[in-house]
Amino acid sequence: MMSFSGFQFHRLFYFISVALLIQQPSTIAGDSILSRFQQYLQIDTAHPSPNYHKAADFILSQAKSLSLESRTIEFVKNKPLILLKWTGKNPDLPSILLNSHTDVVPVEPHKWSHPPFDAAIDHENGNIYARGSQDMKCVGLQYLEAIRKLKESKFEPLRTIYVVFVPDEEIGGHDGAEKFANSEIFDEMNVGIVLDEGLASPEDYYRLFYAERCPMWLVIKATGAPGHGAKLYDNTAMENLLKSIESVRRFRASQLDMVKAGLKEEGEVVSVNMVFLKAGTPSPTGFVMNLQPSEAHAGFDIRVPPIADQASLERRIAEEWAPASRNMTFEYKQKVSVYDANGKPILTAYDSSNPWWSLIEEAIVKAKGKIGKPEIFPASTDARYFRMKGVPAIGFSPMANTPILLHDHNEFLNKEEYLKGIEVYESILKAFASFVEGKNGKDPLRDEL
Repeated sequence: MMSFSGFQFHRLFYFISVALLIQQPSTIAGDSILSRFQQYLQIDTAHPSPNYHKAADFILSQAKSLSLESRTIEFVKNKPLILLKWTGKNPDLPSILLNSHTDVVPVEPHKWSHPPFDAAIDHENGNIYARGSQDMKCVGLQYLEAIRKLKESKFEPLRTIYVVFVPDEEIGGHDGAEKFANSEIFDEMNVGIVLDEGLASPEDYYRLFYAERCPMWLVIKATGAPGHGAKLYDNTAMENLLKSIESVRRFRASQLDMVKAGLKEEGEVVSVNMVFLKAGTPSPTGFVMNLQPSEAHAGFDIRVPPIADQASLERRIAEEWAPASRNMTFEYKQKVSVYDANGKPILTAYDSSNPWWSLIEEAIVKAKGKIGKPEIFPASTDARYFRMKGVPAIGFSPMANTPILLHDHNEFLNKEEYLKGIEVYESILKAFASFVEGKNGKDPLRDEL
């Protein structure tokens, strides 16, 4: 058995203590950061009854700890929007807006391996399981943690930085980001660039989005004379609707084939998915089986990229998918144009005309991250409301080596990816907030294609 003298024991104790002191601050800091993330994830903000006020109270508490100016705005009652401000040394310069939403989509708890609002960390792999871990409570807290690190380093921004937490993104954003973007409050902020959410990347690089597909939610209705279930005749409601569905299916296949062949990315094609089919005559045990219905409906979620010919698609719908000659009509439950008020595609430049794009790429690389090629976001985000105002908006969520699980069961984000993302945002904010305008005295940062 090895024995120690009193001197050797105290010397060993000294070195162990020093080692613990060296490691302890980092460990404590990391635990605190993850703990704050877990607290935010544990707030149930799922539709149809999101607890917005509890989320707002949490965000306001974080803002207070960071000495950020805060403002609570309710464009619609009981739907608080939290606006935080870190004033820059030159507040006359166009500001930076970091946008995130507090709401999340519903869950089916019995289909999760971990309770969706426990924010449990699987200690075997470091994954944090929770609804919102990817979409997008991670980003909202990463903004604040990056600001915390910058403040601790005594960094002083040249430009003013705003952080906004909006409601209702998951149901269209009409009572949140849309009203905010079209408000006098937003106009007075003089925003030069917006950062909003992106998507996880299963590969070892980050994804940057310069545009997004716009929704066209379509309902097709077919009508025809009712008839006996055994009778064969032309132009029944179901027959006409099935012809339309087949036409839609062929178009969908043509778009998907281009993606499968590698000719286009998912966000560059028109996506069409049937989301409901409504027909038949109800009975106490199901449906009447010997009666052909006089009406049939089908709903489609269509997403159109700003590089597509939206007018051509509309003609296809009217002439091929729902022609009046087949006793068919159609309506849009939602229809968003891919063009702005001047008839230009709604997208943000990602070439040399947009210095913000170069800045974010350089900042990510400086933080030891990799970048994929610019993409069009395949779904919809709040970023579209800012782009429609003529303000550049970049979609970005720092999640590499991560499966895409937004809106899925067992949504998770690895704790190391979360912590790494904070470092990336710290690098981005430092670059954005230090950027000096052009020598000609004009700020070129709001130019768009």
